Amino acid sequence: MSILHRASFTISAARLDQLPPPSTAEVCFVGRSNAGKSSAINVLTNQRRLAFSSKTPGRTRLINLFGIPDPVEPGAHLGFLVDLPGYGYASVAREARDEWADVLGGYLRDRTSLAGIVMLIDIRRGVTDLDRRLADWVAPSGRPVLALLTKADKLPYGQRVRAVAAVRKALADIGTLDALPFSATQRIGLEEATHHIENWISPQVVP
Repeated sequence: MSILHRASFTISAARLDQLPPPSTAEVCFVGRSNAGKSSAINVLTNQRRLAFSSKTPGRTRLINLFGIPDPVEPGAHLGFLVDLPGYGYASVAREARDEWADVLGGYLRDRTSLAGIVMLIDIRRGVTDLDRRLADWVAPSGRPVLALLTKADKLPYGQRVRAVAAVRKALADIGTLDALPFSATQRIGLEEATHHIENWISPQVVP
């Protein structure tokens, strides 16, 4: 069983100063609203509603931490999955969007326990201007990025391959980048994505 399957809700925070002090490895999930972030977290953890979307896209403003328990030390965590607010939904007021940008940027730049970033990109849209803005926050940090090209089941295999190549090219300046076609409904890319995330959290558990 994947260690990700043991994830459980730990805490929500509206601001960075409400997060617990950095300790063990964190892997964050970030993407524009409607990119399939909640679905990805749920299928990776093999849980139906660990993460859930607001009925109004773009309204979820909290940072949610899901802890993965340490099997050896009771009460301790191997690491955390971090669900960051979605970004870029047009109906949200500019002031709120800017506030989100500050929270997202601050977390991605300054969180010392951040071990890796999972960036959700709708495979049919490719890298949007908002995704590019996110990449500009990420690139200076040097942290590794896994781009999950969600809703890959909507495209035939050949188009998926071309879409992955296009994302790799568009985000080449990030440095340590991998990109995978991914589908929560058809479980495309699930094994590869799980391996990446487990290795960021606890390298010793992954062969």
